[in-house]
Amino acid sequence: MNAMSRTLLRDVTCAAAAAGITLALSAAFVASTAVSPGSLRAVAAATGPTASAATPHRWFGQPEPAVLVD
Repeated sequence: MNAMSRTLLRDVTCAAAAAGITLALSAAFVASTAVSPGSLRAVAAATGPTASAATPHRWFGQPEPAVLVD
């Protein structure tokens, strides 16, 4: 019975850790994609000049559209 309880405890601990990691990654993804890239500067300009408004951090996308050159 001791081996079975140890196995059950290990499985429950791993499941809880996996759920916690998934929750943390999901929350980070939702927070990083909550505002569209174009509206970040408008919000920053409305709140006043700050260090983060001057150089917004972008996780996804390009800072400006790509230009095709022949």
